[in-house]
Amino acid sequence: MTIMHPLPPQAPIVHTIPLLRPLHWLSLAWHDIVRCPLLSIAHGLVVALFGALLSIIAYDRFWLLVGAFSGFLLVAPVLATGLYALSRALERGEPANARHVLRIWLYWRTPDGLRDTRLVRFGLLLALAGTGWVMTSAALVTSFAPQPITSPIEFANLVVLAPENYLFELWLVLGGVMAAPVFASSVVTMPLLLDRKISVMDAVLTSWRAILANPGPMALWAGLIMGFTLLGLASLLLGLILFIPLLGHASWHAYRDLVEAPAQHIDNGDRT
Repeated sequence: MTIMHPLPPQAPIVHTIPLLRPLHWLSLAWHDIVRCPLLSIAHGLVVALFGALLSIIAYDRFWLLVGAFSGFLLVAPVLATGLYALSRALERGEPANARHVLRIWLYWRTPDGLRDTRLVRFGLLLALAGTGWVMTSAALVTSFAPQPITSPIEFANLVVLAPENYLFELWLVLGGVMAAPVFASSVVTMPLLLDRKISVMDAVLTSWRAILANPGPMALWAGLIMGFTLLGLASLLLGLILFIPLLGHASWHAYRDLVEAPAQHIDNGDRT
């Protein structure tokens, strides 16, 4: 029989953290990878293989490839949900196995037996934002580039290094305008939805409060995410095999530091 301990009506309490605390999250994430190596690396491998498939499909349409890979950053919190589940299981002393991960996506239910779709609904919102950016990026590059771009060299010469236009600067500004609110809306939202019974809107608002309470540490965290992702992409996607689980596990520990745990554990239907 599944027991649900109701949340108090007030919003989750958000903590302030030291500036360099994100480095500690990476250290804890590494310990999680060591304790659960196969499933952790499997998440990174799946993302790297997806990136390779995307590269093959859009090989001669580099303008689309650039938007797709940058859009990946917007939906990354969804892809890391299994890693959050693994870190939570390790934290609770539960089996951190494939069955536990699959149960989050396939069998996650409310106490009355209904399918809990909060993760899926928020994931769709992020996917919509990512798709919007891919289309915006593609339209911007194809409309304002002086000639069609089909390779990284052409992108560098005609967009990044072009002395007579500001296409690359405009591309970066638009990307930042879209990425910043998405990051603020998702930095702890997925772990929060996974860990307790809270509405999607309340989870997003909690994520924003965490950002506003910790602008310095969260700016550092955003920079680390961007840096590791760029390293992963620059290594022909091979680095993503390690960096994706590292950032995913670290995001769980970020949530644990930033949001105060409820007085009683919330049972989302994982245990009976």
